[in-house]
Amino acid sequence: MRYSAAVHLVTSLCLSFPLLAADKPLVVELWPGKVPDENGGIGEEKVIMSKPSDRKQVEIPESTRLITNVTKPTITIYRPDKDTGTAMLICPGGGYWNLFWQIEGEEVADWLNSLGITGIILKYRVPRRPDEIKGEPARRPLQDAQRAVSLVRSKAKEWGIAPDRIGIIGFSAGGHLAIATATSFERRSYESVDEIDKISCRPDFSIPVYSGYLKHKDKEELAAGIRVPKETPPVFLVHGGADLISDPNNSVIMYMALKRAGISAELHIYAKTAHDFGVRKVDRPSDAWLQTCVTWMKAQGFLK
Repeated sequence: MRYSAAVHLVTSLCLSFPLLAADKPLVVELWPGKVPDENGGIGEEKVIMSKPSDRKQVEIPESTRLITNVTKPTITIYRPDKDTGTAMLICPGGGYWNLFWQIEGEEVADWLNSLGITGIILKYRVPRRPDEIKGEPARRPLQDAQRAVSLVRSKAKEWGIAPDRIGIIGFSAGGHLAIATATSFERRSYESVDEIDKISCRPDFSIPVYSGYLKHKDKEELAAGIRVPKETPPVFLVHGGADLISDPNNSVIMYMALKRAGISAELHIYAKTAHDFGVRKVDRPSDAWLQTCVTWMKAQGFLK
């Protein structure tokens, strides 16, 4: 759906609440006109299936749906039946190459809806472009995430969202994106394009799950591109202790950096748990993280 069409839809519904049924999510393009720092040339956007994986490496080894070749970023808004006013931007993982849309997007939105939270899946730009360094975080996804937070906040009243209860959750590379967004709000990673960019892009809380790219490759310290400003929002970190794809030290080192900076943070590392468990029950200790996260959100005042 084009951005202008989405705005027309909101207007035609007279700002009703809720806007759409859960089975008909609203899709809104992030950028008006040309997407900044985007040259295209990577082919048409497409849905693909992941290859079956080794059970020792991931908790959900079967094939699932992915999205790739994204040049027009969007947000897809899933509204709950009983709304608390809290919203969460969802950043699927995929190594900044693809987006694990099913297990780290749609399933997460369903879980959030069951809690009365609006789930908003961010379709950010993938794969990496030729000018982005392999093995390092891509730069364009952060542009999309910052824009998405401002856009959601700009529509908070229309969409029945509390503007001070907009969180961000991400998985694997998306977990890095959730942290990068939560710690880089003082400066945008792109030139402002309209009035929406004058609205804060700071999320009110961040939930990075089995994140990558947080630890320096060769040192026991934060990766070079991450800093923790004093206004960083509260953070809830989750990781599997047996993760062979993303070292759990990514979350440990991030937690220590947050605590040194005086930021409210909570860390959970689950034994005998690998990568890619998302929000599914996988008969591992990590199954407990969902309820623990709910308890944390309530204690922080983000889930009424």
